[in-house]
Amino acid sequence: MFTGLIETIGTVRSFSRKGTYYTLTVEAGISGELFIGQSVSVSGACLTVTRNDSHTFDVEMMKETFSRTWFGRGLRPGTRVNLERAMRLTDRLDGHLVLGHVDGVATLKEIRGTDTKEAVFVPENRELLRGIVEKGSVAVDGISLTVIDAGNESFSVGIIPATLEATTLGGLRAGGIINLETDILGKYVARLTGFQAEAKGSEYWASLLS
Repeated sequence: MFTGLIETIGTVRSFSRKGTYYTLTVEAGISGELFIGQSVSVSGACLTVTRNDSHTFDVEMMKETFSRTWFGRGLRPGTRVNLERAMRLTDRLDGHLVLGHVDGVATLKEIRGTDTKEAVFVPENRELLRGIVEKGSVAVDGISLTVIDAGNESFSVGIIPATLEATTLGGLRAGGIINLETDILGKYVARLTGFQAEAKGSEYWASLLS
């Protein structure tokens, strides 16, 4: 579990397929502090460390992660990625609860503003907008951001200058793709209300047939 507060930016050194899984090598300043088996959020995706030294570390990902994220489209040597180590129970929760389970991808439509920015994203799967609410939280490439507006086609988030400087969002341009994780609380509410609606419908049709 993560907070969505990025620790550092890493640089991809290699990315290759090995049978049914993929191996990613990242160069980052925190590499020497990692240990094998540790969870690391790589641009929003929770991955497991399998090797590390003082300069680089390896993580492995399943085909599901490869296909659900933008990794299958743009992960190559030189790509910059946001990194965050898993939170500890003794840490302050300054962002929001982020699982590192990417729901899908979204495309940056536009960025408005001068110093403080408002970025508008369009999810490829519009169903994900059900889990995004105004003034709620989302994780964009692993970054905890506050939703400004949530519509039927897109959503927007606020980005302060410090976030632009400390994350890969500073280099994102219109048409760029990000990994999106909606709020875990919203997912549970949507699931629960879905079951309730289904149950109500069944009772309704049963009463008509009785």
